[in-house]
Amino acid sequence: MTFSRSVALAVAAALPACAMLLALPACGPKDDPYQPQPAYSGKPVKMPDVPTLPARPVKVGDAYTVWGAVHTLRSRVHDTEVKGKDITIIGWIVKSNLTEAPACAVHKTGKGDPDGCKPPIPAFWIADEKGDTKQMIKVMGFASNFAQIYDAIEKYKNAKDADPLVQDEFLAVPVPRPVPAVDGKIKITGNYSFAYTRATSGIETDPRFGIITYQKIEYLEKPPNPALLPGMKP
Repeated sequence: MTFSRSVALAVAAALPACAMLLALPACGPKDDPYQPQPAYSGKPVKMPDVPTLPARPVKVGDAYTVWGAVHTLRSRVHDTEVKGKDITIIGWIVKSNLTEAPACAVHKTGKGDPDGCKPPIPAFWIADEKGDTKQMIKVMGFASNFAQIYDAIEKYKNAKDADPLVQDEFLAVPVPRPVPAVDGKIKITGNYSFAYTRATSGIETDPRFGIITYQKIEYLEKPPNPALLPGMKP
């Protein structure tokens, strides 16, 4: 059988099927023109008012607000502007762990903590508003232990503005005067990131609000009451 004859037989066999398909009615959509509907005339629907979001500044002058620093640190676009950088933040001191120092760690420098004494690293927290403990940034690195703070509190009781600041023996930084206490308003400069790495016992982290490692503090409003460790008298 030649090739031409094979093709002719195949075409002939296919013709009845094609004829049947052509005989079937079209399966497309029926002609259903658009019918315009009259406007709704029933009871109007009352939509809730659009809420007014508070305007929260990222910065005040050259310093970040607490909200602005946290927002920028957690931003996928702008985090490099603050992460691991030295920045300045303005805030109120809203919390301190000085009052929670264990008795075994409250003493003068030159005396070691007894075995089994495991005090936390001195720290305080700042927020944009007084008393706000929901969004606050932890401040560390202003003192290595509570003995350094003990000496600073004692020496600052009768100190004058011209007197030198107490230097932390291990961190080689000046302990702020006055020692940070709740309800003081400060302008703090330091390295801001998710971790504090100066600790000798490991790395401390705060993946939500970050930690600022103290370099310098300027008091905008001094705390109404001096910082004290447990057992110390004003």
